Amino acid sequence: MRKSEQRASWLAAHAAARILVVDDEPTNRQLLETMLQLAGIAEVITLADSREVVPRCLAEPIDLVLLDLHMPYYSGFEVLSALRARLPTDTFLPVVVLTGDTAGETRSRALEAGASDFLIKPFDMTEVVLRVRNLLDAKHLHTQVRAHSQALEARLEERDRADRERRDRDARIQARIEAALDERCRGTVYQPIADLRSGGIVGFEALTRFAGEPCRPPNEWFDEAASIGRGAGLELAAGRTALAGMEQLAPDAFMSVNFSPSTALERDLFDLLIDLPGERIVLELTEHDRVDDYAPLVEALDELRAHGVRIAVDDAGAGYAGLRHVLRLRPDVLKLDVALTRDIDRDPARRALATAMVAFAYEIDADVIAEGIETAEELRTLRDLGVPLGQGYHLARPDSLPLTATSLAAC
Repeated sequence: MRKSEQRASWLAAHAAARILVVDDEPTNRQLLETMLQLAGIAEVITLADSREVVPRCLAEPIDLVLLDLHMPYYSGFEVLSALRARLPTDTFLPVVVLTGDTAGETRSRALEAGASDFLIKPFDMTEVVLRVRNLLDAKHLHTQVRAHSQALEARLEERDRADRERRDRDARIQARIEAALDERCRGTVYQPIADLRSGGIVGFEALTRFAGEPCRPPNEWFDEAASIGRGAGLELAAGRTALAGMEQLAPDAFMSVNFSPSTALERDLFDLLIDLPGERIVLELTEHDRVDDYAPLVEALDELRAHGVRIAVDDAGAGYAGLRHVLRLRPDVLKLDVALTRDIDRDPARRALATAMVAFAYEIDADVIAEGIETAEELRTLRDLGVPLGQGYHLARPDSLPLTATSLAAC
């Protein structure tokens, strides 16, 4: 706050202050009230009976008290002690004692009882106004500091609450992911990938299914695991389970397994694939991760390629599988996203894009697999466009092993 704004704030606080004057002498009360009003303080409350001071201060907001030390009923010392005992501990109520006694012992006793300052009778207006303004400034500053402290405490409490909620949430996620890592809580189904000309089954995509709660799509399980740093662990566990089914497939059929780009960088993935026939494995890079640095990813994929593993870009035409992504990875397989194949028989724009993808795949010597084929019309259009391979509910739904069919009649 600038000094001018601070001064304006203080002046406003002075004008709005409520000052309580307590003195059994009417002349003193009238004189102090007049002095304070001339100084710009609009609300001055006067009391003659010291017994009313504490109840008044407890019942309504008072910013400063001018208190005579020597009065009937309760002395100023007794009033000070009662105020200190009855007011909340965080209350800052300045009290200026009024006295004609200039003895040091009297001042020490008043300070020990809780007095903030002194005014010596007879009163000098300059001194009265100066001392009152100084204490109102202190009161105003105390109010601001207290408000700031309360706001800070509220923010800290909110942050602590958010931290507790985050820890509780992460603990629940950890428990769910730990359960999902148990093979009894997940399984694998395999969807045939067919040659769209002959109908022969050339491969299978392995798809993980989770049996635990909550019931939700597999991608949400993997996303949640990634949110707590367990994404690679869950993907690798799912991939290990899926690849165990390779021995039940026809010896010339490949298996396509899904991994995120971040998991493709893990050495554990290379160790998982190195003992398997690489030429029968297609590693599909899922579209869920944005790749910021392609160099280490390309290096990891090249090492897998050297083992015979083919690399597929999943959901080409959607998500992060854009042109730059494809150009940097130079995949061996392009999988056309379901958003591209759906209604392709009725949408010229989809047909044009699919045609371009087929031509591009031919130029980089990559295969094309159309995902999500759900109608005979979509199948016929894709075949006419030269898309060689495809999968989808129209051809065959994912199922558990063993899958004994070698061709699909729907083609």
